[in-house]
Amino acid sequence: MKKILVLHGANLNMLGMRRSDHYGSWTLEEINKALEDLGRELGVEVECFQTNIEGEMVEKIHRAYLEEYSALVINAGAWTHYSYAIRDALEILNIPIVEVHMSNIYAREEFRHTSVIAPVASGQISGFGIHSYLLGLRAAVELIKYQS
Repeated sequence: MKKILVLHGANLNMLGMRRSDHYGSWTLEEINKALEDLGRELGVEVECFQTNIEGEMVEKIHRAYLEEYSALVINAGAWTHYSYAIRDALEILNIPIVEVHMSNIYAREEFRHTSVIAPVASGQISGFGIHSYLLGLRAAVELIKYQS
């Protein structure tokens, strides 16, 4: 069975308590369950990981390289806009990478309009709340098919 890693960045553990106008009312646990359920429906295994520590995110990406994941879905949160360490770690991977954001990052503050991750991602989905994650997982599954 194909394995897909879903990475959640800093502060995403606070979903459900953060600005519902941007992020909705879903908690991270509810999002993870929805992703795992959709993964089963699509015939893939989904592993979710969240951290508020940038180095832990980099280490998890390194392990993804060694553990033979088929694709990666990432919402790096604020790290999206400045973490060259995460970007460089992602660049090591030779699997599809789908960048997701619950809010429309282009309709928010100007600093959010730039993603240092986008150049190493297969694509980006933003602005659809929890559906950004679900669409991202569907996109990852489709991209895996093209690699096979």
